[in-house]
Amino acid sequence: MEQALKITSVLADPTRYYIYQYISEKHNQVTVQEIADKFSIHPNVARLHLTKLEDVNMLISETQKTGKGGRPGRLYRLSDDVIQLQFPFRDYKLLSQIALDALLRLGSIGEQALLETGKQFSRDLMMRYVKRLGISAEEISKQDKVNIAKEALTTAGLSPQFELSKDETKVFYQVYNCPFKEMLTEHPQAICNMHNAMMQSIFQVLFSTVELIRTESMLTDCNSCNYKAHIS
Repeated sequence: MEQALKITSVLADPTRYYIYQYISEKHNQVTVQEIADKFSIHPNVARLHLTKLEDVNMLISETQKTGKGGRPGRLYRLSDDVIQLQFPFRDYKLLSQIALDALLRLGSIGEQALLETGKQFSRDLMMRYVKRLGISAEEISKQDKVNIAKEALTTAGLSPQFELSKDETKVFYQVYNCPFKEMLTEHPQAICNMHNAMMQSIFQVLFSTVELIRTESMLTDCNSCNYKAHIS
């Protein structure tokens, strides 16, 4: 409860909240001067905001090595800690761990059930989303479909970046946040397979055919999971 109060106090300041949002969407480190320029504030004020975010473990920093004289700067990035605010407290992470462990104890049958459930969940979610927009996937351009897929993955907390190839046959995208990363320590392959199946289902609602290929993974110390989707 004490940590939750500290976090809500820190985020109560609108500028600080938007600084944190900016850093979470940038997917890279930031400097004090960059934040000062972006939000039109004095560098000392920017440093104060960044320090307060770091004090509650929402950011971490390291010394910037410039090779020049003078006071060394600092680079700030998102912390790996999961920030959760719930009143009263509920431990959904523990529930997820129990459910996952129970399912995977069934062996290949449990893994297949996890895969199929993930696919069906994403498909149903995407179908409702498209219906709510009042559109038909057959009537919109490929770029619009890509934009819808990006919005769906953003809503799911994946912090993606998308690019449609010039010939509109491939989609390249990066995922900078895995919403299941706390589960990856014990079950990395099962979680990744399920996550890939969920994303595949999202594309299948929008495109006639999809072949999804992961080219890089955060499991191998990359900054993002990178994908290439062949579409038609």
